[in-house]
Amino acid sequence: MEMARLLKLMFMFCIAGLIPTIRGNISELDEYWSKRADAAREFTLKAYHSDPYEVVDHFHERHYDNSTDVTEIEEDGSAKPEEGNLEEHKEENIEENQEENIEENKEGNKEGNIEENKEEEEDEQKEGIEMLGSSTNSTRRSLRGKGKGKWSKLRGPCTASNPIDKCWRCRSDWAKRRKKLTRCVRGFGHRTTGGKRGRIYVVTSNLDEDMVNPKPGTLRHAVIQKEPLWIIFKNDMHIRLSQELLINSHKTIDARGADVHIAHGAGITMQFVRNVIIHGLHIHHIFESSGGMIRDSVDHFGMRTRADGDGISIYGSSKIWLDHISMSKCQDGLIDAIVGSTAITISNSHFTHHNDVMLLGAQNTNEADKHMQVTVAYNHFGKGLVQRMPRIRWGFVHVVNNDYTHWELYAIGGSQGPTILSHGNRFIAPPHKPHYREVTKRDYASEDEWKHWNWRSEKDVFMNGAYFRQSGDPKYKCAHTRQQMIKPKHGLAVSKLTKYAGALDCRVGKRC
Repeated sequence: MEMARLLKLMFMFCIAGLIPTIRGNISELDEYWSKRADAAREFTLKAYHSDPYEVVDHFHERHYDNSTDVTEIEEDGSAKPEEGNLEEHKEENIEENQEENIEENKEGNKEGNIEENKEEEEDEQKEGIEMLGSSTNSTRRSLRGKGKGKWSKLRGPCTASNPIDKCWRCRSDWAKRRKKLTRCVRGFGHRTTGGKRGRIYVVTSNLDEDMVNPKPGTLRHAVIQKEPLWIIFKNDMHIRLSQELLINSHKTIDARGADVHIAHGAGITMQFVRNVIIHGLHIHHIFESSGGMIRDSVDHFGMRTRADGDGISIYGSSKIWLDHISMSKCQDGLIDAIVGSTAITISNSHFTHHNDVMLLGAQNTNEADKHMQVTVAYNHFGKGLVQRMPRIRWGFVHVVNNDYTHWELYAIGGSQGPTILSHGNRFIAPPHKPHYREVTKRDYASEDEWKHWNWRSEKDVFMNGAYFRQSGDPKYKCAHTRQQMIKPKHGLAVSKLTKYAGALDCRVGKRC
């Protein structure tokens, strides 16, 4: 009897210990957070695409569509911002926004797409991409291109090498046109506009001292505002967050033009929010934080429990774009997207020196993650990584044109029947660990179960004995629509597509 009571008591302690995790570091699920959670679920359902293959097609349509080149000459008309203040920013007029929406809805229907697709296939055959053969163990990233195909553009003064980058990087006046970045997002997060509709806020101080009443000019003061904001940085800075940084909806953190590090402190959290862009940050050496009273909005603050030490935590949020981020050495995960988060694109980022890299769905029992849809594109998974690139539960993930040059256990894993489309990636198995050459790993399921999961590989390149164990229907093909004209580049092109992964050294007045 005593033993039964002791076991019951231990069970209760275990459940109590899990509650803060389930509640997302919220001390108490008060009326405020309950309303936030309900609203987030509603926006998740709106952001969820009932036919995810159509979104994959959307990514493919624009993959090398020349219409993504930025050719307009108009400027946003921003006045020089005053330090630490919100300033009025000229919004694009309604007619232009309507034209952009119409154009977006008609993508793929433009004349000449069929011809362009034929040219694309010919270029792929003729461009003669110089790559190291699979017979070598070297992981050197070849950067040279040959021929007269589209890769010849890499020889110019701007060498943007994928459609997201070529949408904005080749202009020397990008700093006057910052908000045009929103035209460049692809994949499941393609409707993310961040702070496009708002004003520009200039971060002038790297201090993070007051969690309840942050000072104007600090990053924490900027992200808690209720209105849309496009947040930039006055100069280079290292920011040590004393507690997790809670970002409100409709924000863009744009570090272009400055060398900005979030390091040696707490990480970034998006909880029950929507429409956030983070671009160009270095995030590293993130540790768990003790919690306490933290403000998440200008009209609300509350008690937070301990944060685990994730670099970026996406919790019950939708329409998120993470681009050109350099991440390493966080205490828990580099990126977590959990509790029904969806409509996410993670692109052009560089990950190094970490164990659990990317977790998409945290609990086998949380079926809200069935709505999770994530695009992972043009990233470089580099030195010192162990596993979870990503690790998925329930959702639908498009892993396209990434470079995997290192892992210790596995690259892509999952449980609870997720759909994983691996298109045009390069996988280089660890030469010093012959028993860990399999790219994939299924957890908590027998082969009788996971053999029905659709994990498909197309145009991937495997080196050093790497292999992808496919499952599901052997005749399975991604149901491309008629609008889909351009497929992902072959894995042989990955070293060029990911050449500039990570935070860029952009300076105002010069091409990035």
